[in-house]
Amino acid sequence: MLTNIQLERRLLQFSTFSSLMFALMGIGLGLWMGSLVIVFDGAYSFISLALTLVSLVAAAYIRNPAVAAQPERVAIIEPAVIALKGIVITVMCCLSFSSAVMAILHGGREVDAGLALLFGVVNVLGCLATMWVMATQGKKIQSGLVTAEINQWLMDTVISGAVMIGFILASLMRFTPWAEYAVYADPVMVVVASIYFVIVPLRMVYGALRDLRGAVAGQSQTGKLVNSGAE
Repeated sequence: MLTNIQLERRLLQFSTFSSLMFALMGIGLGLWMGSLVIVFDGAYSFISLALTLVSLVAAAYIRNPAVAAQPERVAIIEPAVIALKGIVITVMCCLSFSSAVMAILHGGREVDAGLALLFGVVNVLGCLATMWVMATQGKKIQSGLVTAEINQWLMDTVISGAVMIGFILASLMRFTPWAEYAVYADPVMVVVASIYFVIVPLRMVYGALRDLRGAVAGQSQTGKLVNSGAE
């Protein structure tokens, strides 16, 4: 029977491996095809990988017996890591938005919709499978770090789904009087995804900062009580 600590570590390791696979596939295929939205998807996975590694380090640090014996320190580390995740993802969304707007202003991007659609299907299924494993196993433990990972995978799943739907629409547009506008499908999807998904990391940051403020306030109150007792 896995302990909560072992399960948390294994889930974070599983998330790390999955992020690496999707990052390599998305960035590599996106650059080869010249698709901004696929690069965006892969870049998100790559950033998720980096942030998951941060979570692994934080989890190992928190579980250190010397640190675990200081709950006030643990109460600060976890929300600080979650806040970092939210800030980095927010910055990535803003950069992706600006890149997509520039692409639209320069006439859009021509992409092989058929190959991109295949990528979208594979990516959606893979993200769904990863999120399902993280969510079902994560219920067994109370870990803010694992919950943050699940939120990341939820975003990645919906982004991949939006990519897939967007390329379906782009493929259908080629058989309509609006075929000339199909080149705008790729950057427009990035604009929509960036605007919509910036909400999730902002909520992560808000919640984490609220927890941090509560932890700091709690430490201040404890310090006052200790000083009063000493007097």
